[in-house]
Amino acid sequence: MYLMVSLSLLLNIVVLVPVCWGIIGDASWVTDSYGEASAARSILLSIYLSIGAISALLLVFRDPKIVAALLIVQVTYKFTTPITVGTMANPIVTSNLLIAIFHLATLVLIWRNI
Repeated sequence: MYLMVSLSLLLNIVVLVPVCWGIIGDASWVTDSYGEASAARSILLSIYLSIGAISALLLVFRDPKIVAALLIVQVTYKFTTPITVGTMANPIVTSNLLIAIFHLATLVLIWRNI
Protein backbone atom coordinates (compact mmCIF):
# COMPACT_ATOMS: atom_id res chain seq x y z
CA MET A 1 0.00 0.00 0.00
CA TYR A 2 2.72 2.49 0.98
CA LEU A 3 4.48 2.02 -2.36
CA MET A 4 1.29 2.90 -4.26
CA VAL A 5 0.66 5.87 -1.95
CA SER A 6 4.15 7.15 -2.71
CA LEU A 7 3.75 6.51 -6.43
CA SER A 8 0.43 8.40 -6.56
CA LEU A 9 1.96 11.36 -4.75
CA LEU A 10 5.03 11.28 -7.00
CA LEU A 11 2.81 11.03 -10.07
CA ASN A 12 1.04 14.21 -8.97
CA ILE A 13 4.34 16.02 -8.58
CA VAL A 14 5.90 14.72 -11.82
CA VAL A 15 2.83 15.74 -13.82
CA LEU A 16 2.11 19.03 -12.06
CA VAL A 17 5.59 20.57 -12.08
CA PRO A 18 5.80 20.89 -15.88
CA VAL A 19 2.09 21.71 -16.18
CA CYS A 20 2.36 24.54 -13.64
CA TRP A 21 5.59 25.75 -15.23
CA GLY A 22 3.88 25.75 -18.62
CA ILE A 23 0.87 27.67 -17.32
CA ILE A 24 3.12 30.23 -15.59
CA GLY A 25 5.23 30.62 -18.75
CA ASP A 26 2.17 30.66 -21.04
CA ALA A 27 3.61 27.84 -23.17
CA SER A 28 1.97 27.27 -26.54
CA TRP A 29 0.89 23.74 -25.57
CA VAL A 30 -0.89 25.25 -22.54
CA THR A 31 -2.88 27.59 -24.76
CA ASP A 32 -3.73 24.67 -27.07
CA SER A 33 -4.91 22.50 -24.17
CA TYR A 34 -6.25 24.96 -21.58
CA GLY A 35 -7.12 27.98 -23.69
CA GLU A 36 -5.88 31.55 -23.56
CA ALA A 37 -4.60 33.10 -20.33
CA SER A 38 -7.59 33.97 -18.17
CA ALA A 39 -8.73 34.22 -14.58
CA ALA A 40 -10.09 30.68 -14.87
CA ARG A 41 -6.69 29.36 -15.98
CA SER A 42 -5.04 31.18 -13.05
CA ILE A 43 -7.53 29.59 -10.65
CA LEU A 44 -6.69 26.19 -12.14
CA LEU A 45 -3.00 26.98 -11.62
CA SER A 46 -3.73 27.71 -7.96
CA ILE A 47 -5.52 24.36 -7.61
CA TYR A 48 -2.66 22.53 -9.32
CA LEU A 49 -0.05 24.25 -7.13
CA SER A 50 -2.06 23.26 -4.06
CA ILE A 51 -2.31 19.62 -5.13
CA GLY A 52 1.42 19.56 -5.89
CA ALA A 53 2.39 21.16 -2.58
CA ILE A 54 0.13 18.87 -0.54
CA SER A 55 1.46 15.85 -2.44
CA ALA A 56 5.03 16.85 -1.60
CA LEU A 57 4.11 17.41 2.04
CA LEU A 58 2.38 14.02 2.22
CA LEU A 59 5.51 12.31 0.89
CA VAL A 60 7.20 13.49 4.08
CA PHE A 61 4.28 13.18 6.50
CA ARG A 62 2.61 10.12 5.03
CA ASP A 63 -0.85 9.51 6.42
CA PRO A 64 -2.92 7.20 4.19
CA LYS A 65 -6.21 8.71 5.38
CA ILE A 66 -5.13 12.21 4.36
CA VAL A 67 -3.70 10.90 1.09
CA ALA A 68 -7.06 9.20 0.47
CA ALA A 69 -8.89 12.49 0.95
CA LEU A 70 -6.65 14.20 -1.61
CA LEU A 71 -6.96 11.35 -4.10
CA ILE A 72 -10.76 11.10 -3.74
CA VAL A 73 -11.07 14.76 -4.75
CA GLN A 74 -8.70 14.24 -7.66
CA VAL A 75 -10.41 11.07 -8.90
CA THR A 76 -13.78 12.78 -8.73
CA TYR A 77 -12.76 15.86 -10.70
CA LYS A 78 -10.74 13.84 -13.19
CA PHE A 79 -13.61 11.42 -13.92
CA THR A 80 -16.04 14.31 -14.36
CA THR A 81 -13.72 16.19 -16.73
CA PRO A 82 -15.01 14.51 -19.92
CA ILE A 83 -18.54 15.55 -18.94
CA THR A 84 -17.66 19.15 -18.16
CA VAL A 85 -15.36 19.57 -21.15
CA GLY A 86 -17.77 17.74 -23.45
CA THR A 87 -15.14 15.71 -25.29
CA MET A 88 -12.60 12.95 -24.90
CA ALA A 89 -10.43 14.46 -27.65
CA ASN A 90 -8.65 16.96 -25.37
CA PRO A 91 -5.26 15.59 -24.18
CA ILE A 92 -5.92 16.92 -20.67
CA VAL A 93 -9.11 14.85 -20.47
CA THR A 94 -7.25 11.72 -21.56
CA SER A 95 -4.37 12.22 -19.14
CA ASN A 96 -6.81 13.01 -16.32
CA LEU A 97 -8.59 9.70 -16.86
CA LEU A 98 -5.35 7.71 -16.88
CA ILE A 99 -4.16 9.40 -13.70
CA ALA A 100 -7.58 8.85 -12.08
CA ILE A 101 -7.37 5.11 -12.78
CA PHE A 102 -3.94 4.96 -11.15
CA HIS A 103 -5.16 6.94 -8.13
CA LEU A 104 -8.25 4.73 -7.90
CA ALA A 105 -6.01 1.67 -7.56
CA THR A 106 -4.17 3.44 -4.73
CA LEU A 107 -7.48 4.29 -3.05
CA VAL A 108 -8.58 0.64 -3.21
CA LEU A 109 -5.33 -0.42 -1.50
CA ILE A 110 -5.72 2.27 1.16
CA TRP A 111 -9.33 1.23 1.77
CA ARG A 112 -8.33 -2.43 2.16
CA ASN A 113 -5.60 -1.55 4.67
CA ILE A 114 -7.37 0.96 6.92
